[in-house]
Amino acid sequence: MVSKSSLHGLLYVDLFPFRFVIAASYCVLLSVLDLNFAWSRTLSPNRSFWHSAGVVSAGVRSTVSLFSTDGVNPGLGTGGHHRIQLSPRVNTEWYLDYILIHVPPGVRSLYYHIGWSVLFYLVKMNEHSPSHFLPYILAGHCFDYNRKSLIANPEVFADRWGSAVQAGLGTHYFLTMRADLSLTVQYMFHLTKEIRAIRQPAGSVHFASSPYSFLEGHLLITVSVSYRLFRLWGGNNQ
Repeated sequence: MVSKSSLHGLLYVDLFPFRFVIAASYCVLLSVLDLNFAWSRTLSPNRSFWHSAGVVSAGVRSTVSLFSTDGVNPGLGTGGHHRIQLSPRVNTEWYLDYILIHVPPGVRSLYYHIGWSVLFYLVKMNEHSPSHFLPYILAGHCFDYNRKSLIANPEVFADRWGSAVQAGLGTHYFLTMRADLSLTVQYMFHLTKEIRAIRQPAGSVHFASSPYSFLEGHLLITVSVSYRLFRLWGGNNQ
């Protein structure tokens, strides 16, 4: 049987040592997409084919967290997502994010976000569209897990599960007809009580839950790379 401490250990994984591997994966992915550019054009010269109902995409993402309830220090994270497009103007995004923030005094704050968003495109993409940019507004919901622990002694911690909603805006930049680079800026409101790190007069730190639930959260800036894999419906796959 897996103990509670073991489960906490599985949830608490510091991905920062792998940040260079993640960055290298971005480069490899972009290289593969570039090699597939000519193949994509041969398969479907119609630009709107890969931006219509039924298209399934997958991608990787990096996120910066700012202005959070954890203090002034920014958080850095990574994750992945897939998208299922419902119409030429509406897309859905299903994602998993991991974000790490260092909080004074000597506290590490770890977030997992598992959620979804609806993207509404402000213009309709078709084969005659001259621009590589496709702006959108988005809104959604997620389940989030937060664990705060002492950097010097990770066994001293407090954690909670909660829920959140987010809204913002962004844009795709099409690298090819099937690949895009996206920038999204959104604010996430936590709908649960936050964990506070409190320093005692003697210098020790303890954790306590806020007495009330506030619409607190953080500003999230996400850069992602996505690739359109196939169409589930809405026409013949090419």
